This record gives sequence, structure tokens and C-alpha cells, in this order.
Amino acid sequence: MAKTRPSQDIRSLSDFRANVAAAVRQVRRKGRPIFLTQHGRGAAVLLDVSQYEALVDELELLRDIHTAENQLSAGRGIAHTKARSKVLSSLRGS
Repeated sequence: MAKTRPSQDIRSLSDFRANVAAAVRQVRRKGRPIFLTQHGRGAAVLLDVSQYEALVDELELLRDIHTAENQLSAGRGIAHTKARSKVLSSLRGS
């Protein structure tokens, strides 16, 4: 994701409503999200779909890593050789 530029990437909700198509074009063209404000406070973020998907994918991967680290810390891990044997044996059985 490109670096945010507050002078270009923060808009009031009323300005956004008046210029929705231009805001969407800007997000897609520049690759930066637009931050929407309402009454001077953050209200929402407009983000390109591919950037959103990338963020969700990254979040899911980080959650999986966190889960794996917790399992290892709790002593629920298995040695690589044992895991490899299990995977290979299940593949042969398919």
C-alpha cells in the first residue's frame, strides 16, 4: 500500500458524497486509501478491493502464525520428521 498523504487522502463525508466517483478513481489510480471524517473525527476508510484482500490474507496468515506459536508454547508441537512422515503417509493413502 502506498504511503498516505493527509493533504490528499483525508476527506469529509459531505465532500465524499458529492464526489464519490472521483474518490473511487483516486483510490484505484493512486493505490492509497481515503480516510473519511464526520464532524472532524475518523468515520470510515475507502480502500481498493485488491488492497483489502491483501490485508485480509495477511491478517489470516498472522493469526495462523500466532495460533501455531501458542500451540508450540503449550507443548503441542511435533517434530518435523514426524509431521513429514504423517503427511507423506496420508498422501500415499489417497
